[in-house]
Amino acid sequence: MSYDTLLYNIGELILPAPGPLKGEGMKQLKIKENAALAVKDGKIAWIGSHEESIQQQAETKVDAGGKVVSPGLVDPHTHLVFGGSRENELALKQAGVPYLEILKKGGGILSTVQATREESEDKLYEKAGRSLQRMASFGVTTLEAKSGYGLDRENELKQLRVVQRLRDQGSLDIVSTFLGPHAIPPEYKQDPDGFLDEMVKLLAEIRSENLADYTDIFCETGVFTIEQSRRFMKASQDLGFQTKIHADEIDSLGGTELAVDMGAASADHLVAASDEGISKLAEGQTVAVLLPGTTFYLGKNEYAKARKMIDQGAAVTLATDFNPGSCVTDNLQMIMSLAALKLKMTPEEIWNAVTVNAAHAIGRSDKAGTLEIGSAADLVLWDVPNYQYIPYHYGVNHALAVWKHGRKIWGRRDADVFSVPQPEREY
Repeated sequence: MSYDTLLYNIGELILPAPGPLKGEGMKQLKIKENAALAVKDGKIAWIGSHEESIQQQAETKVDAGGKVVSPGLVDPHTHLVFGGSRENELALKQAGVPYLEILKKGGGILSTVQATREESEDKLYEKAGRSLQRMASFGVTTLEAKSGYGLDRENELKQLRVVQRLRDQGSLDIVSTFLGPHAIPPEYKQDPDGFLDEMVKLLAEIRSENLADYTDIFCETGVFTIEQSRRFMKASQDLGFQTKIHADEIDSLGGTELAVDMGAASADHLVAASDEGISKLAEGQTVAVLLPGTTFYLGKNEYAKARKMIDQGAAVTLATDFNPGSCVTDNLQMIMSLAALKLKMTPEEIWNAVTVNAAHAIGRSDKAGTLEIGSAADLVLWDVPNYQYIPYHYGVNHALAVWKHGRKIWGRRDADVFSVPQPEREY
């Protein structure tokens, strides 16, 4: 057989087991050394040794130069589509101005809501597209994108339609999440239940237009209560949506427990998750999506208890939480380093968290996060000597080339400076 693409001379090929991986399973990571793989029609068609690759025929041959190849990374929690930016708030935060005071001055999430409402769909599409390009350059090939900066029918639908256009464009796989109840808009400040009613009414329209795969709600002090969150999740599930929840980020309200009780696909943030909530995660099927970049950016000292969650048997994943207010990064590699430094996760746990478990958290375990015969050829060639190196060397981009469904979608411009065999080497 002749293949479309052959990657050979791979120093380490990362082969995560099918997920979700829980507890002890997260500590295991299969590494095939001195490896090669072949792609045919956008899928992995052959995996073998470098020596065996000499006999294989392919239209394009890529010399990996003894470096690392992994599945494409999966980012299961982003706020991809939004208007404006909030760099002017950074100095206020540094001066110790409380968030509520920033909010009174017209800043905070409501400034992003205003900017998103004022921005056209085309402008939002262009802006989010640039973010997607950066994510791809960091090795992400599949991600989730939430709405939540419209806070009314017209603008929530506008955000979701932007996500749909980006999905149709097809460079990356995008899972769409409706996060209408992300905050309480000023016009409903005295009537949060009335606003939640409006978001519940919107579910049927979103469902009929197939604009979202999941729904999400921000369950937190000053936003939505446990009972309000339960009501929204139940209404979502009744219409066939899978559910997610922003839970226990600041206060331990019981959002983690609610997520497991409701059979949510994921519970996200979980910095203040209770011991009971962590125990429930270990017993249930809900995936914990941890966002250490948010804690880091907000300058807080208490991070989610990843070590306890994994050791007790939970399934844990990592995400950027890319957004304009509390985590302004689209670099999942940086999150991998924070997971090592602040969450005390091992390299094996981190790789499983950004591949197979992340894919499971957004319903893509059959399409992303693993490298098996027949799986999608979503690949990253890393300019590193081994898989432990990326969490260790933080703050830079280690990706050398990225393939989506076997098609190269990004390659580093300086790739050809390396002294590896030519002319077969192609990035």
